[in-house]
Amino acid sequence: MISCSTLAAFGAEISLWTEWSWTPGIVLPLVLGALMYGAGLARMATLPRAAGLTWKEPLFFASGWLALFMALLSPIHELGEQLFWVHMTQHEVLVLVCAPLLVLGHPLRISLWALPAPLRKFVGRAVNAKNFADAWRLISTPVSTWTLHATAMLVWHIPALFDATVTNPFVHAAQHVSFLGTGLLFWWTALKPHSSSVGYGVRSLFVFTTAVYTSLLGAILTFSQHTWYAPYADTAPLWHLSALEDQQLGGLIMWVPGGTVLFAMTLLMVVRWMRESEVRTRLTSVALLLGKTTVPHED
Repeated sequence: MISCSTLAAFGAEISLWTEWSWTPGIVLPLVLGALMYGAGLARMATLPRAAGLTWKEPLFFASGWLALFMALLSPIHELGEQLFWVHMTQHEVLVLVCAPLLVLGHPLRISLWALPAPLRKFVGRAVNAKNFADAWRLISTPVSTWTLHATAMLVWHIPALFDATVTNPFVHAAQHVSFLGTGLLFWWTALKPHSSSVGYGVRSLFVFTTAVYTSLLGAILTFSQHTWYAPYADTAPLWHLSALEDQQLGGLIMWVPGGTVLFAMTLLMVVRWMRESEVRTRLTSVALLLGKTTVPHED
């Protein structure tokens, strides 16, 4: 006969799979962001040639917004407090799916058009002010961005801090903000097409080294023979996994799918770097050829 405790555990499993988190602190910013972006799109559509807008930006933003909605509000969030591998999946989605898609959607540029003209001009002046511009250039350099993102990724996996995210919702929120915030900064530096100061060679190294340390951390978690995170010792067995198996599965997710995305992006940037170098070589050859060709002057 099935015991009452077994039935209760089974019922808890079923309820968590259908439990959504409608936390106002998450729902309101998501809704406000979508409304601002939509209003900005509508206004930009009335401008000549839609101010350079294409169909790609709204598609990227909508995909990133939906991924963010699912990562923070769907049952994934609640399950992440029961299973380490689900928690790790949530983090991978935030950093490797939501962040790059949102960056490609240009949310700040488009949402700015939702503001009234006087406020929009005020924000523009503030952003272009020397102090703000200098601070932004310092923060968004590859070295600064890499350091901030690496610090967030590595420090939050210290057992004491990670355990606190499971038991304290404010610490959990701080972890998500730091992951998404540094992830947005990371992908903005890696993907920004308008910057000539950061070539594809630097960007490929930037992404490759991130792939190396995150894959290494995932491999360490996968092959570790002791559990790092205490809260999952009580909850993982309810899902028919030992705490160590749960941890190893989470490490594998960080190592293989997460590392694959970053290594694939590295290869893409190397290819673009090679093409860019080839174009420069051809242009240099043409310039040298034209320089040697002289038109004779008449006496």
